[in-house]
Amino acid sequence: MLLKRSQINSSIDLAIDTFRKYGISLPEFAYWSAKDWTTKGQETHEIRDCMLGWDVTDFGQGDFTRIGRTLFTLRNGSLRRPGYTKSYAEKLILDPEGQRSPAHFHRTKMEDIINRAGGVILVQLTKAGADNKPAQESFPIHVDGIARQLNPGDIIRLEPGQSVCIPPRTIHQFWGEDGTGLTASGEVSSLCDDHEDNFFLEPSARFPEIEEDEERRYFLCNEYPHIS
Repeated sequence: MLLKRSQINSSIDLAIDTFRKYGISLPEFAYWSAKDWTTKGQETHEIRDCMLGWDVTDFGQGDFTRIGRTLFTLRNGSLRRPGYTKSYAEKLILDPEGQRSPAHFHRTKMEDIINRAGGVILVQLTKAGADNKPAQESFPIHVDGIARQLNPGDIIRLEPGQSVCIPPRTIHQFWGEDGTGLTASGEVSSLCDDHEDNFFLEPSARFPEIEEDEERRYFLCNEYPHIS
């Protein structure tokens, strides 16, 4: 089952409304329509080349309400395009209750997951072994700069304002806790390379195949029209 364009449109609308409700402001280009993008030129190269903007995916799972993400990338560098030297990235994430990405880790990226506002985020963590499978030993993690020792598969509960630092090669999933409502989270990290740095524990596609069941209202970060 492909991810429907109608689901993408409605998820972005929900994210905009949720961020606004919680007093989180977005840059101007977050609101540009597909038609607006046809009027934009070389001044938007960084947005296009560094894949800033909306990112909605079901990871090829065909079950968006369970396995899915609606993100907005505010800033990032690029390993593929010359001239973009930022070594850091930042994203906003909409966290509906129960919705998560597939279990995965990053080969090189370190990230902080931050509960910006709303409900509660549950973060499940396990270290990856040399064989890229879940390791069985305990490991340290830091929540708001305070060290904790976790066992494989332990879940951290983040209230609004709290954050956890996830080092490279740490398998993770996080989602909104049932009964706590919509949550807006943030990710602050080293440079994000969604083409090469993700390792999923089950077959997954980082960007979705889309069924065009209604008109596109927004371009996703991997869909921007090419300009010379």
